[in-house]
Amino acid sequence: MIAIDSSAQPIQALRFEDDGATPNSRFPVLLYQLKLAPAHDNASAFESLFAAHQWTPLWRAGIFDYHHFHPNAHEVLGVARGQARIMLGGAAGQALTVKAGDVLVLPAGTGHRCISSSDEFLVVGAYPQGQEDYDTQRPETGAHQQALARIARVPHPEQDPVTGAHGALMRLWQ
Repeated sequence: MIAIDSSAQPIQALRFEDDGATPNSRFPVLLYQLKLAPAHDNASAFESLFAAHQWTPLWRAGIFDYHHFHPNAHEVLGVARGQARIMLGGAAGQALTVKAGDVLVLPAGTGHRCISSSDEFLVVGAYPQGQEDYDTQRPETGAHQQALARIARVPHPEQDPVTGAHGALMRLWQ
């Protein structure tokens, strides 16, 4: 039984500028709002969905409460339970609320952190095949140029983690 319905859901594209410490990306963050089956193991369903589209699920947890980004990997975050207030784009970015069923696709370099969350908040994190050995870096002006160089070398994913080879990522990350 499929616990996630990813058909015909609106997708938001969120853009964040480089602030001199948090690189962000020229590619937009993608926000999907999926329908989850009630009382189902949604974490396992997200893991299966992501794996089916060549994104390796590596962890189940919350989101770090400090600003950070990944200079060598793209990341997908599937909210399996609960809700949280998060900040995207670094200290001068945008705060938003995510809830069970939301999926964020973060291009390499995108700043993110958790501001607050419900007790049951649970996220599945996954990375494109070949990018599983991701680094976590805090924004720092002194390491900014090196981070930009690393981000520029990150290859595009083969598929959108939610909808596959013909998904929004393939259109919007050109």
